[in-house]
Amino acid sequence: MTEITASRQSLLLPDARTRSRNAAEKRFRVYGMIAIGLAVLALCVLLVSIVSNGAGAFQQTFITLDVAFPEDKLDKNGNRDPAEMAKVTTFGYAPLIKSAINARIQAEGIEIEGLKKPERMISKEAAAQLRNFVLSNPEVIGETRRFEVLASGRVDGYFKGRVTAESAKRDKNISPEHLVLADALKNAGALETRFNWKFVTWPDASENRPEASGLGVAILGSFYMMLVVLVLALPIGVAASIYLEEFAPKNRFTDLIEVNISNLAAVPSIVFGILGLAIFINFAGLPQSAPIVGGLVLTLMTLPRIIIPSRAALAAVPPSIREAALGVGASRMQTVFHHVLPLAAPGILTGLIIGLGQALGETAPLLLIGMVAFVREYPDAPPEGLFDPATALPVQIFNFTQRADPAFVERASGAIIVLLIFLLITNSVAIYLRRRFERRW
Repeated sequence: MTEITASRQSLLLPDARTRSRNAAEKRFRVYGMIAIGLAVLALCVLLVSIVSNGAGAFQQTFITLDVAFPEDKLDKNGNRDPAEMAKVTTFGYAPLIKSAINARIQAEGIEIEGLKKPERMISKEAAAQLRNFVLSNPEVIGETRRFEVLASGRVDGYFKGRVTAESAKRDKNISPEHLVLADALKNAGALETRFNWKFVTWPDASENRPEASGLGVAILGSFYMMLVVLVLALPIGVAASIYLEEFAPKNRFTDLIEVNISNLAAVPSIVFGILGLAIFINFAGLPQSAPIVGGLVLTLMTLPRIIIPSRAALAAVPPSIREAALGVGASRMQTVFHHVLPLAAPGILTGLIIGLGQALGETAPLLLIGMVAFVREYPDAPPEGLFDPATALPVQIFNFTQRADPAFVERASGAIIVLLIFLLITNSVAIYLRRRFERRW
């Protein structure tokens, strides 16, 4: 009998080809783990960079002053008439701030050689703050009140490590003596850097007032636009999906519609901005920089991204569900709305919320319809507010990055953090709804 080698006596011992396949599989797993590790590392680097640059936007430096409100300058007639008091502009309140900071320096016994114009430490927005306070509380005229005013962007940047004594020597807006004064006021308890919610609620400010710039109008404008998208895109997108998947005949016309929907999902977003500019503004005459126009443009852009996953969710429902409903006498309409649609709801809701999250981060189409405008006034409540001027979070980030002051880079990173929080919330809601309405068969 021919002697059989050990390698052929047992099928459990792998041959050379099997060992090669196993080694290739191990290498592929290692490559996959490396790819995932690199992706996670890049994501961590991005998040750390954004948070480290933007966390300071939620901190703000304030200076506490005892401000006198003299009647002879703010209300010469003494009748507290709001119309007459409103005639005093912010230029009339600037001397009050100058007197208050000088009085505080003298009260603390601070002496700094070479110090000139200490009022430069205070934001130019402080005069407007005082004016609004007096117009809202006319009873303070003739009194002296303790008031917190914004420090200038340079002083705020000094306590955040962005401004140094060396850079202050080359800066026309601040001097090293002002930084010494800032340290002295902080030691005296008159200056404090703390968390500032007003970054989220304040409107935007001019290019020379980064410390007073906020996201209030942008957040409200984005909310109004998402409201328009939700009201229009959800019923239109779901209805189109149901018709194409459940009721439409399979012919060349419906094939053409399906191809065009797929193509629209790949069209660059700026093309929708051009379409909105031509139709909604130039033809329909809707106002520029209005949430209604932005919402309509984003609705057109979001519809294909809702229809495609909705159709996929409807198609994923087993045919046996439809056959069972029809077999017990349900009409086709009852079958779809009572049986198929509830089972497809998790996928539809997931596609909707992901589409809304993508629309929330769009910038290019909004730039073309004028939402890049500088807006200080908050829009009214809907429906009137949908036609008021507003901006959006992505556009506000774009505006911040275009300004020369380095403090606006911090503001832009802070706005990105707010936008990421909104996107995280929308995706969390999508996951919750999918699990909440998920049914198994």
